[in-house]
Amino acid sequence: MEYFKLNVFLPIVAFLFLFPVVHGWGLDGHYTVCKIAQSRLSQAAADAVEKLLPESANGDLASVCIWADHVKFRYHWSSALHYIDTPDNLCTYQYNRDCKDENGVPDRCVAGAINNYTDQLLSYNIANENAITYNLTESLLFLSHFMGDIHQPLHVGFTSDRGANTIDVHWYTRKTVLHHVWDSNIIETAEERYDDSNVDELVDALQKNISTGWADQVKSWESCSGNKKACPDIYATEGIKAACAWAYKGVSEGSTLEDDYFLTRFPIVQQRLAQGGVRLAATLNRIFT
Repeated sequence: MEYFKLNVFLPIVAFLFLFPVVHGWGLDGHYTVCKIAQSRLSQAAADAVEKLLPESANGDLASVCIWADHVKFRYHWSSALHYIDTPDNLCTYQYNRDCKDENGVPDRCVAGAINNYTDQLLSYNIANENAITYNLTESLLFLSHFMGDIHQPLHVGFTSDRGANTIDVHWYTRKTVLHHVWDSNIIETAEERYDDSNVDELVDALQKNISTGWADQVKSWESCSGNKKACPDIYATEGIKAACAWAYKGVSEGSTLEDDYFLTRFPIVQQRLAQGGVRLAATLNRIFT
């Protein structure tokens, strides 16, 4: 399968802004996940990340965390790796049943991609660099982005509506789709109301919650069963449960979503962004130990 052996380097930052964002958390969501993660890296992981990042990123993982969304237009095979489609209304996830693309090819979903790029990055410590068969810069950027995607609840959504991409709604007075509400609209509204439209203030608020309000949960967020480096099945199971309990609940075609929806869903978005950042850091720390 092509994406398992990718070894092509792109001029990453130059290519970054040629196309609009169409999937995943929006720019600010992915920035937030990667900003939280980089602040929690061990010294060994921080050194490895700095070495692997493109030079023009100036050591800032968050600045290129959206990269995987833009390269779908060049790496067409990667589009299926951003999400998981689950059976309608079951509100459950099973890897063997659900992790496949539209053609039924197994392992081609965001959980499979996280496993794949985690495995690729494990070759970083091979003594003979000539024996490494992957572009580890791209592996890092894919993993960082997909760890964000899997924490957006509607990236583990229903098959028939393509993760709520076909459910038309109004966000206050603006026409959009339910998927985009969770990608961007909730975050943007929160930034306008609470953070002076400044994403760094959102990051700071989440960092404080991680060290205070969620402090007793962080260890469980970081943990991974057995000797695994990443546990995407846990994240996906949480995702479909959140999609059913919060994203889809009370919404139908043509719904107008306003303060009642925003005020009850924003805490879920906050927690999923925080979990994504904490878990990305924990995964990179395990990989580069």
